[in-house]
Amino acid sequence: MLKKIVTIGPESTGKSSLCTQLAEHFKTRWVPEYAREYLLRHGTGYKYDDLLKIADGQIEGEEKISAELSKDPAGNSALLFIDTDLTVIKVWSEFVFNKCDNRILTQIAQRPYDLYLLCNVDLPWVKDELREYPDLVTREKLYHYYKDLAVNQQVHWVDISGSYEERLQKAIHAVNMLP
Repeated sequence: MLKKIVTIGPESTGKSSLCTQLAEHFKTRWVPEYAREYLLRHGTGYKYDDLLKIADGQIEGEEKISAELSKDPAGNSALLFIDTDLTVIKVWSEFVFNKCDNRILTQIAQRPYDLYLLCNVDLPWVKDELREYPDLVTREKLYHYYKDLAVNQQVHWVDISGSYEERLQKAIHAVNMLP
């Protein structure tokens, strides 16, 4: 059975790097964050309604790769790493617009995951054309939103902090502890 492991956390906390490394380590695939693709295509002047489109694209990518892995005749890919899920879109929506579409909230409640890797803000912020919050105060505030969500849900989660190598080792250990 496919186990789904999601990286969450504020921007520039190593989520994509961690998914790439984990997929390579476990010889499987990962789902990129659809928001990056969407914003690169449509520009960074997003509106509230764009978040539902981004959520739909994230789900579509996850479903596509999940289906492909499920068809593996050798059953080699029992793990799927996901760079953000709708929880990230929920936090983003509430932080920027002070509300979140009920369709996103419904999907969050209906989509099962096996582990969340909550990426801490202890890595240096790296500027790119899509990132919005370089100040540590905002990043820490967002991290605590994610942590509150992780603590108050039923899926096991692990705080991922330290250097890139330390993060990878913590994540590998957490994945290896999955039943």
